[in-house]
Amino acid sequence: MPAQHLIADLIKAHQLPDSFFEIVEHEYLPLCARLMQLQKEKSGTFYVAINGSQGSGKSTMAAFITDLLSQIWHLKVANLSIDDFYLTRKERKHLAEHIHPLLITRGVPGTHDIQLAMQTLKKLGSDCPSVPLVRFDKAMDDRADKNNWDTIQGPVDIVILEGWCVGVQAQSEADLYTPINRLESEEDSNTKWRHYVNDQLAQQYPNLFKQFDYLIMLKAPDFDCVYRWRQRQEDKLKATSKRQTHVMSELELKRFIEHYQRLTEHALENLPSEADVVFYLNQDQQFTKTTGLN
Repeated sequence: MPAQHLIADLIKAHQLPDSFFEIVEHEYLPLCARLMQLQKEKSGTFYVAINGSQGSGKSTMAAFITDLLSQIWHLKVANLSIDDFYLTRKERKHLAEHIHPLLITRGVPGTHDIQLAMQTLKKLGSDCPSVPLVRFDKAMDDRADKNNWDTIQGPVDIVILEGWCVGVQAQSEADLYTPINRLESEEDSNTKWRHYVNDQLAQQYPNLFKQFDYLIMLKAPDFDCVYRWRQRQEDKLKATSKRQTHVMSELELKRFIEHYQRLTEHALENLPSEADVVFYLNQDQQFTKTTGLN
């Protein structure tokens, strides 16, 4: 295995358990080797998307393989999240007032700045001397100040974009009418929110998704475990935030997760057949099977 001491340092830097070394050895290193090979064959910027439900570990994967590719393979990598491209709170407030109140909540299709995302991807593949990488402050529920954005010089070798809805296709009209949880039945009884989200996913997001050369999926076993995984994230946010921020209660978090349930379940059912590689997880987020790397 290359640079075992470097990998150990990265595991420590990312505050991961020593047992994570096995995941790096069996999953991450073969994935990085494949990405390096594909980037070399393309002879240009290689665009990688990572899909995974909330709490599945996609942010950890994106950050860790960014470090592996840059420090072991010496590639220039830009690591992005679709979360970074959320509309500002002011913009979402406008949507909530003029289209549907549920659009104040970040996350679903229709609450991202797709034009900004497309512009960023294009610049990352060009010789732009300084590409700004927008960042979103989840603790403040708003776009971070530009002073806190990262920059990188283009062109980069690999772009990684992770996100819960990356690569997901819109549902059929017939699928939208039956509510699947309390949020939909009580706060979207006329289906207006569902239709708006689905229309945005059908009309705006394919232009973004088709920019990617390679789709990775971290597949949760079912939607029931997503809440528990997301609760861990909320606990971490509370523990690491340096400011007085609002951390969701159990009921608030349950309602928040219900915004994502429909498309998460849709992705779990349909996306494995579309992804280039799928990492199957159990309820404890352990890797149980991988398809597409062999």
